[in-house]
Amino acid sequence: MYLHGTSQINSKGHLEIGGVDTMDITKEYGTPVFVYDVELIRRRARGFKKAFETEGMQYQVAYASKAFSCIAMVQLADELGLSLDVVSGGEMLTAKRAGFPMERVHLHGNNKSLEEIQMALDLDVGCFVVDNFHELDMLKEQTEKTKKSPHVLIRTTPGIEAHTHEYISTGQEDSKFGFDLTSGQADEAIKRLKDHPYLQLKGIHCHIGSQIFDTNGFSMAIEKLFSQIIRWKEELDFEPEVLNAGGGFGIRYVEGDEPLLPEEYVTSLIHTVKEQSAMHGLKIPEIWIEPGRAMTGDAGTTLYKIGSQKNIPGVRRYAAVDGGMTDNIRPALYHAEYEGVLANRANDKAEDTFAIAGKCCESGDMLIWDLPLPEIAEDDVLAVFCTGAYGYAMANNYNRFSRPPVVFAENGSVQLVIKKESYEDLLRNDLPLRSAERV
Repeated sequence: MYLHGTSQINSKGHLEIGGVDTMDITKEYGTPVFVYDVELIRRRARGFKKAFETEGMQYQVAYASKAFSCIAMVQLADELGLSLDVVSGGEMLTAKRAGFPMERVHLHGNNKSLEEIQMALDLDVGCFVVDNFHELDMLKEQTEKTKKSPHVLIRTTPGIEAHTHEYISTGQEDSKFGFDLTSGQADEAIKRLKDHPYLQLKGIHCHIGSQIFDTNGFSMAIEKLFSQIIRWKEELDFEPEVLNAGGGFGIRYVEGDEPLLPEEYVTSLIHTVKEQSAMHGLKIPEIWIEPGRAMTGDAGTTLYKIGSQKNIPGVRRYAAVDGGMTDNIRPALYHAEYEGVLANRANDKAEDTFAIAGKCCESGDMLIWDLPLPEIAEDDVLAVFCTGAYGYAMANNYNRFSRPPVVFAENGSVQLVIKKESYEDLLRNDLPLRSAERV
């Protein structure tokens, strides 16, 4: 059994997270429930930051809030001295309500609406990561109206494919994201931005994918960008002050996943940037990164109650839980794999292999296909590890199931940070059919 962060098995044989017995959590908040190990999030933030500081670099570590966003998480990011990567009006408003310094907010997105651009300018968002010419034209028009002067990075597609699932690989040329380098789109964007009276072009951005376990892809992308920077300096008199290498740093979900430490990813990035800068006689740019999954992914655990079972002799044993693809759609969407344990009997020896089914009316609602467990009983509690990124963030109300609560556990105490959705919450925006239209 692989335990993440502060997780351990206590004298009762129960799983503990952040010094809190998970059975006490389920007693108070029910199931399903997301539990976040706050100390593990703190460790990850310290690891990323320390690597930059050890190398004496100017930097920003921006938490990619799409992984998991709520007011408490954004406040924790602020407490940890992080910047914030947002991609929507909802994420911007969350940052504002959390009291996050908006000058440390970076707005991403491949199809920013006019309303989102106006909102970002009204909130004094610090940096726009510009993705395409349509957005660039809207941003120019709005800054000329408002006289606001945000910083701008140009998102580029460097043509580097990370070793990852095809649906989450975003750095190759054939991508919905960013300005292509090969065709000259990035050159044209620089020309349009460089001498604009309000938009302050600070640098370039790239993101080569997700769940990356080595540094080769990052190094290749940086080298590709520096080959362009040399030319941009000569031809366009543009040398970026900021190089944003994106995120994508992997975590361990299951046996066989072998991610690096945060410090190892960052140190390799820094060394490649320093080498390329020295080789070409360029200033060392400030480096930004955007960890999301690497900050919260393995800090999250979902607790479920086991319900029905089904045994097909010689084929498979099924055990159903009281959640599923409504709180974790990644297995259905990406064939993502997870590990788990009976949280109330964590020391019991595994006796058989079970397929863990969700309760949605979908044959594809399967959380784990082959999980070794002891003989299970109704009301046993299953802990599924590493659900802290893109679990609650992608939760949905399919079959009109309500979304579960979220708690933070740290130093022996637990805090509710997102309440369980009620049935009334589900119906809040529904409107009845007018009687005249029903005749």
